[in-house]
Amino acid sequence: MSTKTKRITMVGMLCAIAFLVTVVCRIPVVLFLKYEPKDVIVTMGGFMFGPMTSFVVSLIVSFVEMFTISDTGIIGCIMNVLSTCSFACTAAFIYKKHHTFKGAVAGLISGCLLATAVMLLWNYLITPIYMGYPREAVKALLVPAFLPFNLLKGGVNMALTLLVYKPVVTALRRGGLLEDNGSRMENKTRSVGPVLVSGLLLITCVFFGLVLKGVV
Repeated sequence: MSTKTKRITMVGMLCAIAFLVTVVCRIPVVLFLKYEPKDVIVTMGGFMFGPMTSFVVSLIVSFVEMFTISDTGIIGCIMNVLSTCSFACTAAFIYKKHHTFKGAVAGLISGCLLATAVMLLWNYLITPIYMGYPREAVKALLVPAFLPFNLLKGGVNMALTLLVYKPVVTALRRGGLLEDNGSRMENKTRSVGPVLVSGLLLITCVFFGLVLKGVV
C-alpha cells in the first residue's frame, strides 16, 4: 500500500475504534457526566499523524454519535468536538514539535488543562440551554462537579495514552500499517519508570473517580 492509502486506512480504523469504545465503555461519574476512552484513540491518531488527524477523527466520531447513540443533538456534538479537540489536538501539536517522551507528557498535561478550562466555560454557557438547568445552578456545580470530572477525565486519558501508545505503534509497524517517523519516544526501549508512573496516575484517577461517585 502507498503511504496515502495506509494513512486513510488508519484514520478509518481510528474512527471505528473510537466509536466502538464510546458505545461499549461509557462510565457514569457524576451527575450526567460520563467517561469514555475515545479521547485516547483520537490522541494516538494525532501522535501518529499530527493534530489535524485528531480533529478529523473527533469530528467524524462525534457526527456519527449524534445520529446513533447520543440524545443531545447538535449541541452535544459540538461539546464532544470541543472537549476532544482541546485535549487531543493540543497534545498532538506539542508532541509534533517535541518527539520525545517528555514532549508527549507536556502535550498531554497541556491538553488536560486546556480541555478542563474550555469545558468549564462551555458547560457554563451551554448546559443551561440543553439540560434545562438554571444558569446559577450550573455555576454552583462548576467547581464541585465539572472541574473534578474534567481533571479526572484528562488524567485517565493521559495515563492510558502513555501506557498503550508505544505497544500499539510497534504492532502497527510490524503489520506494515505505519512507517517510522523518527520519534525518540517510539523508538526508545520501553523503560519501567514511565510505565509505573502511568500506572500510578491511572490508579489515582480511578480512586478519585470512586470518591466522586461516593463509593469510597
